[in-house]
Amino acid sequence: MGIVISRGQISAWLTGGYPQLQEEKQAVVEAGLNSSVWQHIDDTSTRVDGENQHCHILCNPLYAAYFTTARKDRLTVMDVLRNGRERLFRISAEALDRLRQWGVSEGIVERVGQLPRDQDFREKEFDHRLREQIPKVGESTRGRIREAAALAAYHAEAGHVRLLVCDDAQQFKLVADELALCWVHDGRHYHSLEPCVPQHAELLKAFRKRYWDFYHELRTYQQSPTPERALQLGEQFEELFSTGTGYDALDQRILQTKADQTSLLMVLKHPEIPLHNNPAELDARLRVRKRVVSYGPRSAAGAQAWDTMETLLGTAKKLGVNFFQYIRDRVSGARQMPSLAELIKQRSTMTNLSPSWVST
Repeated sequence: MGIVISRGQISAWLTGGYPQLQEEKQAVVEAGLNSSVWQHIDDTSTRVDGENQHCHILCNPLYAAYFTTARKDRLTVMDVLRNGRERLFRISAEALDRLRQWGVSEGIVERVGQLPRDQDFREKEFDHRLREQIPKVGESTRGRIREAAALAAYHAEAGHVRLLVCDDAQQFKLVADELALCWVHDGRHYHSLEPCVPQHAELLKAFRKRYWDFYHELRTYQQSPTPERALQLGEQFEELFSTGTGYDALDQRILQTKADQTSLLMVLKHPEIPLHNNPAELDARLRVRKRVVSYGPRSAAGAQAWDTMETLLGTAKKLGVNFFQYIRDRVSGARQMPSLAELIKQRSTMTNLSPSWVST
């Protein structure tokens, strides 16, 4: 076009020239979280100024959102699900029970229970009260207390995510009321087995066929779910994953799948949820392609710009909005196109993504 613009100028525009785009990203995430009580979540790596960080992908059929963070622990996952709002902590019966489940000594649990109950604390105040109440507690135990209190505070929020569709990474567990594990992730463990005995290879091939046949029966159930059929499929799962083949590696893998029965069969309770986490993995490809081309952002502001633009782009694609026209409308100040957040709200009223929760 004959216009000379420096890379620094373009970078300045993207990282700080249009703060309204960051506001739009926040609105998109809020609308997306409100559009359904269940969400997909996954993560992929991102290097920020040469340091390894993590990009969390949060999505459902109406939006995709990206969050680059230094950590990917359970507290960070809750930060993502709360759309980056300030962390809160709460001492309640749930928090104390969680500490007992994690093996924290009863003496420590009793002292934690002496803190004000059933009220939310900001992070700085909670840490201060915790140091006063238990000054000599170890860092590991202190971390457990903070995690239990954060979980209790999150679950006390009216709009918290009720179900996560994800893989079996530890940081995703306990955050939502329910967890639906990805069948594709579980199935990969069977594909990764490498038997060198021909008989074992035949046993594995036969079981994998039974595995995916059962998966397709679950897919069929989703089209016309009934309580009777759900009961039958539960019994079939028990039978299938109680199989003993004599191939030790396969038998161990079968037992591990059986241990995840509740999360793998969550679809029997909520037929509308996917059986896999492919939507989050597909949305993660947007970050992967950007990472391949640009390697990584060079600052926190750059990482935020990546998150913002990828959230708007990923959501625009799902809503059928021309991204170029949308950005042009916003940057020019015309604002004639409806916001992506507003479109999410409209679509969510037309398409009920959580029908099985209506009566709960």
